[in-house]
Amino acid sequence: MTERDFDIVVYGASGFVGRRAVRYLAASAAAANLRWALAGRDRTKLEALAATAGNIPIFVADASDGDAIDAFVARTRVVLAMAGPFALYADKVVDACVRSGTHYADITGETPWVKTLVDRYHERAQASGTRIVPGCGFDSVPSDIGAFFLARAVQRELGADCAGIKAFFRLSGGVNGGTLATLMLVFGDAKATSAMRDPDLLTPPESRSAGPGAPRDPTVAAFDSDADGWIAPFVMGPINTRVVRRSAGLFALWNERYGERFTYQEYMSFPGPFGAALATAVATGTAFAQASAAFAPARGLLEPLVPKPGTGPSESAIEGGWFRCELTGKTADGRKLCAVLADRGDPGNAATVKFSCEAALALAKDTDALPGGTTRGGILTPATAIGDVLIARLRAAGMKFDLSVPAP
Repeated sequence: MTERDFDIVVYGASGFVGRRAVRYLAASAAAANLRWALAGRDRTKLEALAATAGNIPIFVADASDGDAIDAFVARTRVVLAMAGPFALYADKVVDACVRSGTHYADITGETPWVKTLVDRYHERAQASGTRIVPGCGFDSVPSDIGAFFLARAVQRELGADCAGIKAFFRLSGGVNGGTLATLMLVFGDAKATSAMRDPDLLTPPESRSAGPGAPRDPTVAAFDSDADGWIAPFVMGPINTRVVRRSAGLFALWNERYGERFTYQEYMSFPGPFGAALATAVATGTAFAQASAAFAPARGLLEPLVPKPGTGPSESAIEGGWFRCELTGKTADGRKLCAVLADRGDPGNAATVKFSCEAALALAKDTDALPGGTTRGGILTPATAIGDVLIARLRAAGMKFDLSVPAP
């Protein structure tokens, strides 16, 4: 990559999560010797926000203004996109990044849109060594980096490939208006909803034949011995599982596979005496919410009731949130290794900001240490694009990564 004026430009900086990202990067800027700028469509909001971050430069660029987007993309090493729905606001940004050889990270969970990026840009970005990395928020860093962390640990500690991983989530937090707008858009689009049903939506076609075929998404509550309790479908499972399977497929193509017939699935877990009732309630509620969002009349009733884009939980609610992801990995002969990933802060707001900002900093500042060397490119995932570099950064930022061997 030729020398650029900026390390990172935050696009969509004045949104709810974007503002928090600006605060996070401002706190890191001096130590990282960061050259950065903000971009978005509202000059007044950008100027006020830039003043809080040390009067850094701004670029006014509407999502439909290709020339304005090209102008800032060509001047930075990395674009960190924070404004969703990304299917509406990020197409021209990704296109400019691929043409300019600018690395890109975002916080999308819109896997049907990511599939369009794979179809349009993977080969071009791969050829130029440009890393386009969707899904660097809570969708889908704990899942993708967690599976990578555990699969490699199984290979290292148990001396065998990892046959499969199950992830069990517990969390507490709120939802911002941008996330809800994205969910409404995706579930309101029949074509996108149909695409999301494909468990191998993002898996490279060349690697699908090497596996057993991805399992269908869970739909009901059940008892699981690995979780030692009741489980229910995780609302983000249809997003995260596709990302993890893309990582496994790409690694397999690069002869760095997790396991020959690797599988991955994830759930919400409910330990304790009320686990069965809670898991059943969550499974039923999740199915009802998804059906309602897909049904136009019901969606019309819901939309006025949900938070608007640009709004979100209170500061105290964000600081009081948390998540815990417990993963169980197995070898083909049944041996197990477990991992725990955990952090404080609302998953969709605080954790998402930490994950995405550290991903962008890694792409901008740790180029020589990134997996695959300087030539790796394409529509990648957090694990395949950043891998151990992101784990090290997140650990340094306070996130927990632990391994354990389960009792017989």
